[in-house]
Amino acid sequence: MKYIASWSGGKDSTASIILVHEHNEPLNLIIFSEVMFDQNISGELPEHIDFIKNKAIPMFENWGYKVEILHSDKTYMDCFYHVIIRSEKNKGKRQGFPRPKMCKINDRCKSKSLDRFFKGIEKEKYTKYIGIAIDEPKRIERIKSSSKENRISLLEKYGYTEQMAFDLCKKYDLLSPKYDFAPRGGCWFCPNARYAELKHLRLNHKDLWDKLLELEEEPNLVSNMWNTLTKTSIHDWEERFYWEERQMNIFDYLKEN
Repeated sequence: MKYIASWSGGKDSTASIILVHEHNEPLNLIIFSEVMFDQNISGELPEHIDFIKNKAIPMFENWGYKVEILHSDKTYMDCFYHVIIRSEKNKGKRQGFPRPKMCKINDRCKSKSLDRFFKGIEKEKYTKYIGIAIDEPKRIERIKSSSKENRISLLEKYGYTEQMAFDLCKKYDLLSPKYDFAPRGGCWFCPNARYAELKHLRLNHKDLWDKLLELEEEPNLVSNMWNTLTKTSIHDWEERFYWEERQMNIFDYLKEN
């Protein structure tokens, strides 16, 4: 029996690996699937992928665990520029931005690499560690009712809530810096990103922000707006942040005078 930890770098999956370490649970391999924006740029937030590669993985390897980074054969750009051929209405157009709440980027650019990995070892017996806390009863019930594969939540086994998982990661200095400005993980181009995440991206990674602005200028797209559900564009956010900054500057001026 092989024991494999499916790890995202978030608090729950990271806490699960810490529990393996603390309780001497068996673990043969940790796998991390990295979403890519294109062939050279990670789709993970820069702070998060730096945490993954330069902090967490070295610590896990120091504990004696093997870590493997997986990649799909599709990038976000591959999906964005995919030419529609089956729809008469949109035939010949490029796909453009993914639809919020129906985003298939996770399936095509992340899950496929995981599926390929597990399909490659399907003849072997394995148990997968997953990060689901005891205060997520519906997710735990779904896991228990599914016979697809052998999955175990160590957070459930040792009675850990999401907050306890957060605190455990913090104790070991293994809490991703993404939690400083976001309650959840996700790609930096995610159409479900919230105000704080978008503002952080614009202030700290203007090069990535500008890429989203440029993509909205691309012609012949089925979805030519960053969030097609709310009809909100990155250009709308750019304008909002621009005026917010100007307003702050005026207030700063008045305070000084």
